[in-house]
Amino acid sequence: MTENSDSRGGAADVDWDAEAGSFDEEPDHGLRDPEVRGAWAERLRGWLPGGASDVLDLGCGTGSLSLLAAEQGHRVTGVDLSPAMVELARAKLAGRDAVFLLGDAAHPPVGEQRFDVVLGRHVLWALPDPGRVLLRWWGLLRPGGRLVLVEGVWGKAGISAEVLSGLAEPLGGSVRVERLSGDSLLWGKDVDDERYAVVVRGD
Repeated sequence: MTENSDSRGGAADVDWDAEAGSFDEEPDHGLRDPEVRGAWAERLRGWLPGGASDVLDLGCGTGSLSLLAAEQGHRVTGVDLSPAMVELARAKLAGRDAVFLLGDAAHPPVGEQRFDVVLGRHVLWALPDPGRVLLRWWGLLRPGGRLVLVEGVWGKAGISAEVLSGLAEPLGGSVRVERLSGDSLLWGKDVDDERYAVVVRGD
């Protein structure tokens, strides 16, 4: 999330600190329903490495995907621009191998640290110059690392799989698109808009 745009599909002027308390009420945000939670956990198993890895969750919100990754044995660093979101994420993952940082997803405050996975859900489309952001994120990966980007198109907002795949091609990794619109368990309801994941893997 940046100061001029948000990572959760809303308008740039949304007060995410004010929204934090009710954010997890959406089925795909809080993952409170066991079936929704299970659907996301299964997808993450397919997207993340099989062994323990270092995952950077950008625009992490309240840390729901971070928690799933930690439960699967991964070490998680989450970044969000909202102090209230970061506080909730820290509470949600208390006692786990996870750290949450306040910062801009477009410019993660992780220094020279390198990761096996950069994960973002509904983040990239809202950032200025997504092609340049992707290049920056790619540079945060260790050799053989991967980007896992869950995105979509909602009305006039969002970024299509075709556009995102095109932006990812110059990175030099293998690009795979996984369509998600038809899996209602992920969203807690049927959806008719475009939702997908793009996984970019290094050599």
